[in-house]
Amino acid sequence: MRWLEAGSGAAMPQSRIAVTPTAKIDDTADLSRIYTPGVADDCREVADDPSAARRLTARGNCVAVVSDGSAVLGLGDIGPLAALPVLEGKAALYKRFAGIDAWPLCLQPREVPAMVEAIRAVAPGFGGISLEDVAAPRCFDLEQQLRDSLDVPVFHDDQHGTAVVVLGALINALRVTAKKMDDVRIVISGAGAAGTAIVRLLQNAGAASIAVYDSQGPLHPDRDGLEREKKWLADHTQPGSADSGLSQGLADADVFIGVSAGGLLSGQDVAAMAADAIVFALANPDPEVDPKVARQHAAVVATGRSDEPNQINNVLAFPGIFRGLLDGGARDLSLAAQRAAAQAIADAVPGRDLDPRHIVPDVFDEDLVPAVARAVQEA
Repeated sequence: MRWLEAGSGAAMPQSRIAVTPTAKIDDTADLSRIYTPGVADDCREVADDPSAARRLTARGNCVAVVSDGSAVLGLGDIGPLAALPVLEGKAALYKRFAGIDAWPLCLQPREVPAMVEAIRAVAPGFGGISLEDVAAPRCFDLEQQLRDSLDVPVFHDDQHGTAVVVLGALINALRVTAKKMDDVRIVISGAGAAGTAIVRLLQNAGAASIAVYDSQGPLHPDRDGLEREKKWLADHTQPGSADSGLSQGLADADVFIGVSAGGLLSGQDVAAMAADAIVFALANPDPEVDPKVARQHAAVVATGRSDEPNQINNVLAFPGIFRGLLDGGARDLSLAAQRAAAQAIADAVPGRDLDPRHIVPDVFDEDLVPAVARAVQEA
């Protein structure tokens, strides 16, 4: 029987992805061309010229989506097998929005050297590595060691994807409020993977005043017990008073970006911000502040929720970013490319449509992924 036609059978798994051949295999002639002996010609060509694999195999359009299941959505550390549905969902989005074939890889080891070795062992079959739901601070070392040792780009969506979409949304929020990146005071709640990447990208884009808070308070140079990435944040941001809490630190701030936990702020906290404040409360499913309450006091409010205006959704970024990386044969994802992707996301909202409740494009805008991909390639 044709198994491709049996997908509706009750016994078939209810997965989000499947493998589909790109060529018909209906007779022995097809079989000999697709497999042996015809495939041997491609093997010889790749052996002589490894770059030919991008043309003769799926490698040039193939990404590994990798997780150890240590930081899955809002569920936390549920392990690699329980992370598989997320990886399948991400693979489905890569295919739907960018035509990229993505393969879920669940990793059992948790030690960074073992994870690096496992990914390096399978990397020859892929044009890029997309890390997903790996807990901080291990994700920083894992990403850096992979970038140092592989000849394909390494992308961590919890870091780079989130930062790119936040910057794109902030560019438009600043347009709406007639404020400038180098003039605004920004407060960030959350110093994990997302918060750290957001700080690095915003500073690269010209932000001059950023304060970062975690569950213990503001990050500052005199605070003891900080691991490496938090120490970098403490040394490169402007926390104000070392004794202030998040609510106090938010007073007169122009921008709040939350990538932490729900229910941290009240309407009074938002009311104490500067005029025409911008609030990105991105904790999911419960934002740091109720968006309806925040809109009573802030000019622009965004969340991570699909049932609210201005959803900061990573799917705005990662398909186009990897489309551009693969098409350009890139070996790395630079901050310049991330900035270019963010600008493309911002520019995808026409000026006539830009308003406080519409600062990001629709994820189903068919022009978005090509625009982001072009921007990444040019960068």
